[in-house]
Amino acid sequence: MPSSSASRKLKEAGVGFLYLLPALLVLAAFRILPILLSARVSLYDWGMAGAREFVGLGNYLAVLQDPVFWKSLLNTGWYMVFTVPIQLFLALFIAVLLNQRIRWLGAYRTVYYLPVVTSIVAVSIVWKWILHPDRGLLNYILSWVGAGGLRWLQDPRGLFQLVFGDTRNLIPLALRGPSIAMCSLIIMGVWKGLGYNIVIFLAGLQNIPKTYYEAARIDGAGRFRMFRSITWPLISPTTYYVLIMSSIVAFETFAQVWIMTGPPSGGPLSTTKVVMYYFYENSFEFWRLGYGASIAFFAFLIILGLTIIQRLVLERRVHYG
Repeated sequence: MPSSSASRKLKEAGVGFLYLLPALLVLAAFRILPILLSARVSLYDWGMAGAREFVGLGNYLAVLQDPVFWKSLLNTGWYMVFTVPIQLFLALFIAVLLNQRIRWLGAYRTVYYLPVVTSIVAVSIVWKWILHPDRGLLNYILSWVGAGGLRWLQDPRGLFQLVFGDTRNLIPLALRGPSIAMCSLIIMGVWKGLGYNIVIFLAGLQNIPKTYYEAARIDGAGRFRMFRSITWPLISPTTYYVLIMSSIVAFETFAQVWIMTGPPSGGPLSTTKVVMYYFYENSFEFWRLGYGASIAFFAFLIILGLTIIQRLVLERRVHYG
């Protein structure tokens, strides 16, 4: 009897593996194998026409000593620090509004989700026109209140530098904040990814049992008290997921940077040159494939580290009950 039970379990495991095999093959061919090949390339001084020389960890040491890499990492950090919290707050706020019984609810959800399914290339081109300093729609609207004339995608001044009126560059570079050009990309990035996070939050809100709110109303709780005591704790798993995924997506941003402020230098004074843009620049413009692969692996390690830190710090606060 035990032998037949064991053979049956083995047969079931084999059948399950056969079902998983196509997905595993695709994962191995398009994920695992490219990662392994990239790891091999990063150990070589690999240039154009396939010429290569083994340098071991030389590329990684060079990246650590590269001031442009650290500047691109700072630019990426500013993009994440502003994009992720703003997007999370707005997405939750709009999702709460859309979770009410209102007319044309389906139309509102569609409108908010349209940017997500629209091509990033098309969106970037439209926003590049909106932010044009002379013919852009945004400056035209701001001119109604006498506030137009900003050179959105060409202004290298830091946000904090502009706020505090630092005309002599007394504020250190790392503390000047994102450039005006980077702020333009942040605005576009928040708008582009907002709809996806709204849908995720909306799904989380609709999974909260209505009986909790009915009991709270009987006890005399107001809207703010219900949100703080019921909604916020019960959507903490959704918030945790949105935070992690938004951080990863923000760190990997590239397309809008390349299209809106791209070649030859990555925005005014390289203030929009993010890590992924620097990886692309070295790999496919300068043809330093080994150096580019090492930048990609540093990006992977940073994303992994951020995810682990978020999990260690935040997961204990997530309420799954």
